[in-house]
Amino acid sequence: MFVLDSHCDTPSMLMRGRDIGKDNERGHVDLPKLKAGGVDGSFFALFTRQSMQPDAATRYALQMLGSINDAVAANKESASLAKNPAEAFENKAKGLVSIFIGMENGLPVQNSLSLLRVFHKLGVSYLTLTHNGDNQIADSTSEGTHWNGLSPFGREVVAEMNRLGMIVDIAHASDKTFYDCLQVSKTPIVSTHSCCRALAHHRRNMTDEMIRAMADKGGVIQINFYPVFLSDAFAETISKSGLGDKDWIEDEWIADPFNKEKADAWNVVLDEYAALERPSFKVVADHIDHAVKVGGIEHVGIGSDFDGIEVAPKGLENVSKLPVLFDELRKRGYSDDAVEKIAGGNFLRVWNDVLSNAEQDA
Repeated sequence: MFVLDSHCDTPSMLMRGRDIGKDNERGHVDLPKLKAGGVDGSFFALFTRQSMQPDAATRYALQMLGSINDAVAANKESASLAKNPAEAFENKAKGLVSIFIGMENGLPVQNSLSLLRVFHKLGVSYLTLTHNGDNQIADSTSEGTHWNGLSPFGREVVAEMNRLGMIVDIAHASDKTFYDCLQVSKTPIVSTHSCCRALAHHRRNMTDEMIRAMADKGGVIQINFYPVFLSDAFAETISKSGLGDKDWIEDEWIADPFNKEKADAWNVVLDEYAALERPSFKVVADHIDHAVKVGGIEHVGIGSDFDGIEVAPKGLENVSKLPVLFDELRKRGYSDDAVEKIAGGNFLRVWNDVLSNAEQDA
């Protein structure tokens, strides 16, 4: 089977000096861990914060693109970039891990379809329309007050993504933005890293109605591993712990990424997160189970959010542990064919659908 993780934030760690060619003591993703976890392809997300100015966001996204290309070039014996499923299967046949590129937050596109086209030509295969704030494209789940869904420019963006063969990702989008995208997009849409709101009530998660509506139009929900999205109890634990008030420590490290003292200070906070009682990989399986029951086996996958989360589920501490999740699904009665679909087959099908509807000269 082809194992695909549709969202990780490793480019942010590359910008802080992560060497993905070695098995790092800390962090969720590097090439040895991807190999150990049996992962054939991973989407590296170009994440920009909503607080950035548009020009700064565009520049930073390009810098992250450069860091991905440099990292892959330095590890060409074990990894290769891929812009479509066909290239990914070619890489798998050669024993190479495929690195795909997504963009998390449309801020770097600014108000320019030309910039969208440039990022597409540079290998960006999906766009997560928003992050934790409304932007020029759409309302986010964190705010959701500016456009009442997609902006007029956002509707142009979705149409152009359809033409180019880019996947529309509604993770972080408001519920109204989600329904607007379903209406506007001529190809299936996805959520690259979300959970089920019926099991955990965080606003980032999807309702049963949303999962069903997306499935009806061919899309997939890729289940997120973030314990705050998996469990209301853990979200409450985090709220009471006060750890959220320590985000400024990471911000200081981001501003000075090669400062060891600042990195060590953030690692102390991460150790505090890891010491909390947290949900296990079995709760990830619970969310997969629920999404399958609501949307069907053809419409569920995995999008870990590794390297973008402070702590991972117990037993899924990094991407090398991924086989325990598939083993758990088999113990619950999932056939090998069903596990193959969840592991990556469903997302690859959607990606091929999106590409098949693109204009030939896009």
